[in-house]
Amino acid sequence: MFSFVTLGTNDLNKSKLFYDELLQYINIINVEETDRYIGYAKKNTSEKIQFYLMLPHNKQKATFGNGSMITFNIDTKKEVDSFYHLALKLGATDEGLPGPRHNKDYYAYFRDLEGNKICAFSSD
Repeated sequence: MFSFVTLGTNDLNKSKLFYDELLQYINIINVEETDRYIGYAKKNTSEKIQFYLMLPHNKQKATFGNGSMITFNIDTKKEVDSFYHLALKLGATDEGLPGPRHNKDYYAYFRDLEGNKICAFSSD
């Protein structure tokens, strides 16, 4: 359904440090960098960038969208917990503790360094 996802940032270097370490945990790696953006891809398909951090093209301040959220698929509940706790260790803020939702799936929520809402999800 989606080709790729982009998050705006006001500090590309700060966001790079956060996401490089966080996404590596779920086998997503930094594969391309310019002075305007960083592209990430799954390790096994590194030629297909699916997630970008980007300075806004219009040179205005990057802001997060109220009601907007990006969800990363993660294999197990234990890995959701670890991903969430790593994000908090890297400076993210809690937006919802790891746990079951909707009587079946497992979620955790946090806000990254720019305030973007991120969800970790497992159907395990």
